[in-house]
Amino acid sequence: MKNFKEEIARVRGFVFDVDGVFTDGGIVVTPDGDFMRKYNAKDGYAVQYAIRCGYKVAIITAGRGRCLDVRFEMLGVTHLFTNCHNKAEALKEFLADTQLDPAEVIFMGDDIPDMEAMQMTGLPVCPADAVPDIIEISCYVSQYKGGEGCVRDVVEQVLRARGDWMQKANGLAFIPSR
Repeated sequence: MKNFKEEIARVRGFVFDVDGVFTDGGIVVTPDGDFMRKYNAKDGYAVQYAIRCGYKVAIITAGRGRCLDVRFEMLGVTHLFTNCHNKAEALKEFLADTQLDPAEVIFMGDDIPDMEAMQMTGLPVCPADAVPDIIEISCYVSQYKGGEGCVRDVVEQVLRARGDWMQKANGLAFIPSR
């Protein structure tokens, strides 16, 4: 098993699932068929900050809906794979597009559909409330649950390890990319 604290200094990219990672897994279906989710603002800030610092970020999720698209577009995520049922293929596309080595990438997932893609990266990680099979393959389990700061936890640790945390924070508030 890899040592997360030693390996994070190599990370240049992040991949995240959405439901159960950025959210607590709850979904509200609107009358028009869209899906509403509650996101943690600190998770969003960390992602936006990582992008500002030059890290590559992808969202790979089976989830879908205009609300989901809008959330991640506002954060500046340009590699957005929604309604995705082959996460391994989406990950390969992200790696090819960004020219990242899989060893330089963290994948945070929480359930069985994330497993194959997580195992293709250098650092598979998960929230505290991930399913047991995902916890078993993860080199780091956040102390935070999905939707409660697990994304911020991982992003902040990586940026601190690489000396990037608080280096470009001046003037950065939540700013939609539109």
